[in-house]
Amino acid sequence: MRSGSAAFFDVDNTIVRGASSYHLARELHRRGMFRRRDIVFFAAHAFYYFLFGENKKHIARVRARALATIEGHSVAEMLAVAEELYEQVLTHRIFPGARDLLNDHLAQGDQVWIVTAAPREVGELVARRLNLTGVLGTVAEERDGVYTGRLVGDMMHGQHKAAAVREIAEREGLDLAECAAYGDSSHDIPMLRTVGEPCAINPDPRLRLFAADIGWPVRDFRRRRRNVRSGLRTAGQAGAVWAVATGLRALSRALLRRLVGHRQG
Repeated sequence: MRSGSAAFFDVDNTIVRGASSYHLARELHRRGMFRRRDIVFFAAHAFYYFLFGENKKHIARVRARALATIEGHSVAEMLAVAEELYEQVLTHRIFPGARDLLNDHLAQGDQVWIVTAAPREVGELVARRLNLTGVLGTVAEERDGVYTGRLVGDMMHGQHKAAAVREIAEREGLDLAECAAYGDSSHDIPMLRTVGEPCAINPDPRLRLFAADIGWPVRDFRRRRRNVRSGLRTAGQAGAVWAVATGLRALSRALLRRLVGHRQG
């Protein structure tokens, strides 16, 4: 058992295939908490995320849209949605390779922390179901059990992830030189640089180039098994198409009717 070691994991496209915010938006829409225009917005975000990775300005727009949407809703509602989201979607989208990696760290006696820009409620649920140590996530402000539409502190992203990891290490007495971190985005680089054992998981193009240049290990859990024909697209590309198709399925007929009506007018 390594009492002074820990592993820090991003969630989206590191543990879970795709963007958890998109799946959360779908479930909120199903419950009448999101408008149709909101689900289209988050579907477009998922498509962009699969193709290009994270973008700071893009993430900020998603954050603002999400906070405005949950304003006035109760924390209890969100927790119920998160539970259903995990059971119906997220548990089936965990990369087997990521699950093995999490279990390896747990077996060695490491603390295992989730560090995510996703809502803390989602991160806490994933951590609880996978028996992980804890969560560093984005915290939406609530008063009397109702969301205000504002954040508590900053979004858990970029440099804020690195700062949070350093705070946990100091509080828990961890030696960061003996710790590991895993992320998929170039915006995870600050967190990855805080530890002695960084690893790029399913990296976006910028992180892949950075990892190659600096000599970090890279693991890609999106690759299909060898017995699948080489002509098939990668799982990441298929996921991008799936995300958009699913997000727009409920809206396609209405949108097409509006488009046709507009052209005829």
